Amino acid sequence: MLVVNNVSKDFGDFCVLKNINLEFVNGVYGLLGPNGAGKTTLIKMLTTLIFPTNGEILYNGTDIVKLEEKYRDILGYLPQEFGYYKSYSPRQYLLYISALKGMDHSKAKDKVGELLKLVGLENVENKKMRKFSGGMIQRVGIAQAMLNDPKILILDEPTAGLDPKERVRFRNLLSELSRDRIVILSTHIVSDVESIANEIIMIKDKKVLYKDNIRSICKIIQGYVYETEIEFDHAQGFRKQYLSLSEKQENGKLVVRFICEESIGNESTRDNWRAVSANLEDVFLYVYQDEPLVQES
Repeated sequence: MLVVNNVSKDFGDFCVLKNINLEFVNGVYGLLGPNGAGKTTLIKMLTTLIFPTNGEILYNGTDIVKLEEKYRDILGYLPQEFGYYKSYSPRQYLLYISALKGMDHSKAKDKVGELLKLVGLENVENKKMRKFSGGMIQRVGIAQAMLNDPKILILDEPTAGLDPKERVRFRNLLSELSRDRIVILSTHIVSDVESIANEIIMIKDKKVLYKDNIRSICKIIQGYVYETEIEFDHAQGFRKQYLSLSEKQENGKLVVRFICEESIGNESTRDNWRAVSANLEDVFLYVYQDEPLVQES
C-alpha cells in the first residue's frame, strides 16, 4: 500500500499542495486537474524527485525517503517527456537502460523480449526509433518503466500528442498492467481515464477535492445536466446564463449540453430541455470552470 500522509509542498513562499492525504492499492488511479493544479508536483514527490515540505509518503508503512533504493527498485516512472536516442532501436535502448539499472545482462535480454511483445513492438524491435510515431515512442517509454517489474507504475501526461487509435491501445495496456500493481495516471485528458480508472483523484485549490469511483463522482452534478436546442442568435445569452459543456450544429440549430443548478420551474420556457446522465468530463468542466490557464507545477 502507498500512503500519502498529510503532505504539503512549498516552493519558497508559494504553496503548491496542502495537506494531501491519499491511499493507493492495486488498480488504476486517474489524477485529474487542469494545468497548474499540482499534479506533476505530486508525481515528483511520489517518485522521490522532490520531497515534501511537510508530511510523509509511506510504502507498506515505511517512509519512501528512508527506503531509498529499495523503493526505487519497485518503482516505474514515465515522465511527460523521456530521453531516448533516435538512432537506437527499441531493443538497443531497453538493453542500455537495463544496464543503467544494474540488471544482469542475460536476464535483461529475456525481460526486454517480454516487454517488446507486451507493448506490441516485437516486429520493429530492431528498427531505429527516429521513424517511430508518438504512440510507438510512448510504448517504448512504458517498456522502460516496466523493466524492473515495478509494483508502482507512475505516468505523467502519457498520451499527450497521441492519435485516438494509439490512445485506445495505450489505455488497454494500462488496464492489463494494473491487475497486480498500482498504476497512477496523471492527466488533464478526461477520456484517458474514464474507461479504465478504478478511482479518480481531483485536485483543486491545492487540496484533494474528490477521491472516489467514477459513478460516485458523477453524482456530484446528477440532475443538473441537460441538453436542448437553441437558435444560433440566442447562443451568447444562453452561455452567460448557463455553463455550456458542449455544443454542436444540428438541423440548423445549436444542440447544447449544459448545467443548470436552479429549480426548473417555468416549464413553458424550458419544455424542450432533456435531462441527461452526467459523465466525468461534465464534472471536470463543472469543477474547474473558474480555473485559469497556467503552466503546470
